[in-house]
Amino acid sequence: MISSRTLAWQAVNPTRPAAVVAVIAGSALIALAAQLRIDLPFSPVPVTGQTFAVLVVGAALGARLGAAAVIAYLLEGLAGLPVFAGGTSAWTPGTTGIPVIAGPTAGYLVGFVAAAAIVGALAERGFDRNVVTTIVAMVLGDLAIYVFGLPWLAKFVGIDKAIPLGLQPFIAGDLFKIALAAAALPLAWRVLRR
Repeated sequence: MISSRTLAWQAVNPTRPAAVVAVIAGSALIALAAQLRIDLPFSPVPVTGQTFAVLVVGAALGARLGAAAVIAYLLEGLAGLPVFAGGTSAWTPGTTGIPVIAGPTAGYLVGFVAAAAIVGALAERGFDRNVVTTIVAMVLGDLAIYVFGLPWLAKFVGIDKAIPLGLQPFIAGDLFKIALAAAALPLAWRVLRR
């Protein structure tokens, strides 16, 4: 059985098999959630399940392993695997002909690393032990995604349109995903214990 102390040690020593399995499983969960994609006709940013998965992975694996899982996910996309939203890879041309890794959503992808690290660090400090503090940690992680995503999006749509196109349409969905992620965390802990 894996305890949180064991995972913390493996975060320092990631060559341990359980840590490698946790990182691969985390990246797979993010890739799977990315396939849930709803395109918005007015925004280059789709609604996806990635945020949900990133928050759960960060909370369940901690700062180092959670961030490592997101980095593994990004490397999979860079390698050409169809892991990004809707089955795209880093090199799949978007509607603008720009590869995903350099397109309007690239900042959000980078923000996923920060979000997993923030949520994971707060979980390591006990924020994942009750629903209210878990939600606080996940809201902070979600905000980190926007800190990276909105400035990058602004390069494509202009600073005046970044918030209306890249934040406002997603607030209600993000709140739902945060609530769902907070509710899913006990299941994630049970899976990790096995």
